[in-house]
Amino acid sequence: MNDKDNLLLSADFSQRTPGAPAHDQFRQRWSPRSMTGQALSLQDLETLCEAGRWSPSCFNSQPWRFIYALPNTPEWDRIFGLLMDVNQLWAAKAGALVALVSRTRFEANDAPAATHSFDAGSAWMSMALQAQHMGLAAHAMWGFHHDQAPQVLGLSDAFATQAIIALGHPASADDLPEPLREREVPSPRKPLSELMFPGALPRA
Repeated sequence: MNDKDNLLLSADFSQRTPGAPAHDQFRQRWSPRSMTGQALSLQDLETLCEAGRWSPSCFNSQPWRFIYALPNTPEWDRIFGLLMDVNQLWAAKAGALVALVSRTRFEANDAPAATHSFDAGSAWMSMALQAQHMGLAAHAMWGFHHDQAPQVLGLSDAFATQAIIALGHPASADDLPEPLREREVPSPRKPLSELMFPGALPRA
């Protein structure tokens, strides 16, 4: 998508001042909530999951799995029903929902996979950057009913749900319910000086 046609890039990035010359794709990635309600095509969804597929993982174990639902399908009702009310308020207009789950034990020997959450996080970031490149909104949520997720998603004890991701075509902040409109801006970050230290963290 051409940058001038990308609604996500028209947001107010004034709170995001670079601290070093990293690529703009990182500074310009954010998590909007306002979406049009238009369903994503299966091809677009496959492209997003393909980006996640190439993420790094411990021993190349690839613990992530993408359980998806498109609007107006039985799968949508099940995954959407897992969301807490505050997220259902806006995610009802997502173009797809993806439950990101990860295998907690290695397939090769059934040993505990200590890095499964870390690895799944890398898959999410890959998907998020791919979505930004495609001009799509991507917003990962922790606010869902975790106790219900295993049964709804058909998970064995070897899997854990990491997030439910709303993906869709971006819309104006004016389309959001009143409490959410003022939050529909790219959030700031701590300065690099508070995050980067030589050798060890400073003593409190």
